[in-house]
Amino acid sequence: MNYQTEYQKWLSRKDLQPELREELNAVAGNDAAVKDRFYGHLDFGTAGIRGILGAGINRMNIYTVARAAYGVARYVESLGAEAKARGVVISYDTRNYSFDFGLRTAGVLAARGVRVSIFDNVRPVPMLSFAVRETGAAAGVMITASHNPKEYNGFKIYGADGAQMSLEGTAAVVKFIGEAEDILAIPYEPASDLVKIVGEELDKKYFDKIAGISLFDVKQAKQPVKIVYTALHGSGLMPVTALLKRQGIDYSEVPEQSVFDGNFSTVGLPNPENADALKMGIELAKKTGAAVVIGTDPDCDRMGAAVRDSTGEFVLLTGNQTGALMLDYILERRKTAGTLPKNGVFIKTIVTSSLGTAVAEAAGAECEEVLTGFKFIGEKILQYERDKSKTFLFGYEESYGYLAHTFARDKDAAASSMLFAEMAVYYAATGGIYARLEYLFKTYGYYLEKNVSREYAGLDGMAQMAAAIRNIAANVKGAAGGLKVLAVRDYDKRTRTADGKTTALTLPRAEALYYELEQDSWVCVRPSGTEPKLKLYMAVKGKDKADAENTMVGLVAFFKALL
Repeated sequence: MNYQTEYQKWLSRKDLQPELREELNAVAGNDAAVKDRFYGHLDFGTAGIRGILGAGINRMNIYTVARAAYGVARYVESLGAEAKARGVVISYDTRNYSFDFGLRTAGVLAARGVRVSIFDNVRPVPMLSFAVRETGAAAGVMITASHNPKEYNGFKIYGADGAQMSLEGTAAVVKFIGEAEDILAIPYEPASDLVKIVGEELDKKYFDKIAGISLFDVKQAKQPVKIVYTALHGSGLMPVTALLKRQGIDYSEVPEQSVFDGNFSTVGLPNPENADALKMGIELAKKTGAAVVIGTDPDCDRMGAAVRDSTGEFVLLTGNQTGALMLDYILERRKTAGTLPKNGVFIKTIVTSSLGTAVAEAAGAECEEVLTGFKFIGEKILQYERDKSKTFLFGYEESYGYLAHTFARDKDAAASSMLFAEMAVYYAATGGIYARLEYLFKTYGYYLEKNVSREYAGLDGMAQMAAAIRNIAANVKGAAGGLKVLAVRDYDKRTRTADGKTTALTLPRAEALYYELEQDSWVCVRPSGTEPKLKLYMAVKGKDKADAENTMVGLVAFFKALL
């Protein structure tokens, strides 16, 4: 593909969106800028496409969205007339152009005879997932870039089970996308009779289902607890507050962040994994005497929480800590109620802390690992739903994504916010959530995790990242950071090597190296599925916090030197 030819092709379109033409005119004569926008199409990652808003085939705009929608339409067509009639559900978050991209997607699908149900206003990922299942749709599309900066948007695809589309399904969509001849001229019919607006009726069904997963009636609590919630300008506002209100939770909103704003003007990065994102929530909590601050990202699939520690100061919980606490709460409550199944299973990704494993096994539940990406948790839920061999209890990943039910098949920060707030009320009488976390550490050991990442920008970024992975593989042998290497899992080759013996791994192929270390510690090296970034996940277990931190210092130094 000649990027200059493609650039001129876009400029020659008389009906090109004015703002896109303005951008292209502004980079005229700047070869590097033109090349960056036109050297290649946005790639599909673990769940779809994600990129910077702007003009060009390497940007998110109505034309690259139309190209992705074309692939989904062709995929649904390939499933037959019944699938076209079942149709596709579309939702979108509060990001800039999300509504426009949703409409363009609906129009492209309708132009190819596929029925469309599109929400009347912003709805989060979990409600899209729920709607796909509830309506019996053949697929779903969510317009979002999750927790990325304001400059980004994206296009996520979902299968008929409500989970992020399978590897096989995604491969089929990608194949059809490649057959789109002229992405500037893909037909679309936004006013088609095949496009139906949905909303309130599905909302009520979702709320009814989620209210049913409650494990404690907060009205019976002896000690009141105040919660602060921030939507970070995102789509979580309506569902989270509706659920908190329905359960009788005493909560306050951060008013400045309850406004839909695609520029996320009150926060640098709308990611509840970062302490800065909850800063305004914590300030409000200090004024109101709240014990917990909960925040959700723009598409409400990730939830972060800050709680008061033993000194009364707020600390941000990690995704691993939050997940372990919620798992512990679910198991403890269900065990007390006598509703814990004998074949119960908790599912986590390979880069998620082993603390959850210890908690599950102590309660008599099984822990199962899957590859990174919540789609793999969704696939396991579907498998057990069909063969009845196990009963799903809870699933989570270290990146602040949790699922405590099977009504949706992706991370659900709305339901998780409700459950976490309920848990805060339940533990108030015994010292609060932080006291429970300290109990887990005292019981199972101090688990500490740290992520290190390095971005590889530019045209040769992928090659540089591949070289970095090879360098790590060549230099990690008998020990890493003072810890003995017990086994090496190469998910690319699907092998596990320990004591000189190599056995096959059962999980699908993935670009990841996993080092099993002594003291229940480990390191996983993998490229991001959504960004040009190499990620190193490190986890150690110590007798106490000081012991774990000391071990982590050596491990981090060792791998940073290799990078």
